[in-house]
Amino acid sequence: MSFDGHEAPAYIEAQLPPYEPPPLWIPPEQRKNNPDYNNDLTMFLPRTVLLQRHSQADQLGFNIRGGKEHHCGIYISKVTHSVAARLGLKEGDQILAVNNISFENIDHAYAVKTLKTITDVQMTVRYFPYGYDRTYDKTRFIAAMQNSGRR
Repeated sequence: MSFDGHEAPAYIEAQLPPYEPPPLWIPPEQRKNNPDYNNDLTMFLPRTVLLQRHSQADQLGFNIRGGKEHHCGIYISKVTHSVAARLGLKEGDQILAVNNISFENIDHAYAVKTLKTITDVQMTVRYFPYGYDRTYDKTRFIAAMQNSGRR
């Protein structure tokens, strides 16, 4: 059979693996067939939050973890009942930038210093629980580095 004077392309048949149900650690309400399932991805989009303090001594209302030395971004790990909570900050939010300073590849100590010295904090954050989970699992990163031959 020819195709414009050329040999027709050969088609490859592939066998797809059987469907696997979601892992047990995924809560039922986050599974596609659950009536409470929410596939609204806008919750993962970056957003800007303006947090104003009267002085540097005032609390920010949240804790952070992560940093370049931990091979991950800076994440909000705890939010107290404060202005930060009312502004919508939550555990698992990744801080992408503070007052136009990128937080995507920053040391933890420098991130803390930056946050503590600014009174009008304009933060770009995004909810990214999958990256936040990495801040708790150093062994997974170390094992991956050893398996790839990098140290």
